[in-house]
Amino acid sequence: MRLFFTSFLILFFVIGYSQEKTKIEYRTFKDTRVISAQSSETLPAGKMDFRISHRFGDLAGSNGGWQNFYGLEDAADVLIGIDYGATDRLTFGLNRTKGAGPLTRLVNGIVKYKLIGQGKSAGAPITFTVLGGASLSTARRIDDAELLTNFPKTAHRLIYNFQALLARSFSERFALQISPGYVHRNYVTLEDENGLFNLGFAARFQLTKVFGLIVDTTIPFSDLRTSENGYYLPLGFGLEIDTGGHVFQVNLTNTTGLAPTDYIPNTRSNWADGQFRLGFTISRLFNL
Repeated sequence: MRLFFTSFLILFFVIGYSQEKTKIEYRTFKDTRVISAQSSETLPAGKMDFRISHRFGDLAGSNGGWQNFYGLEDAADVLIGIDYGATDRLTFGLNRTKGAGPLTRLVNGIVKYKLIGQGKSAGAPITFTVLGGASLSTARRIDDAELLTNFPKTAHRLIYNFQALLARSFSERFALQISPGYVHRNYVTLEDENGLFNLGFAARFQLTKVFGLIVDTTIPFSDLRTSENGYYLPLGFGLEIDTGGHVFQVNLTNTTGLAPTDYIPNTRSNWADGQFRLGFTISRLFNL
């Protein structure tokens, strides 16, 4: 596993330094998030980002189709929250998600810090951002020792997420990101594991000044998270619309949860079985 992480990091740095230095002064990604994954971007100082995200039910498959209007009558997950740029490099965020995994009613907090910003003035070939986050389940405690919502201790309600976000704009139209990470759940079933290493990938293909195609996926490194055990690779595709004042995104993804502490360990929907869904995100920036 360590060799796998190391190989990807070395490859990414080699590619970055081998490219001719370009006049890149714009954002690597248009938004602080791709589809499910966080991007390497932080907010400018004094900017507040108000965000609403929604994931519907299965578009196809046995639980989709006309019977639930192709998933539009169901809500797999909903996110409402704000991010704030304390400085150009430091962003804080707080949001609430309905939750789609074993733990629901999640309050999610994040801290992002941009260590390196790609650009001509900085002379850096990549953007490097670190992220720390935590989710607290506010679900009602159920007095059943076999359920995760039994919560013997308050600490059992917590899940942590840590990521290193390394991104590069190779041109005005193409950007790539890799994000090694670690999710830690304080309370799991006997057959599960508390810690989960993972590796994320994201890309942006800018079609015009306004429209861009985005894709992201996250690979969890776990012998338990296989298709034989009912787990699948979280994978999403989206169309991003930048109107200047806000970013609007529509996407298709097999993930049900919106928080990384939710979808990384708990994606049980399979694209091949039609278990993917429509989603959207509306992001509006305000000056404070």
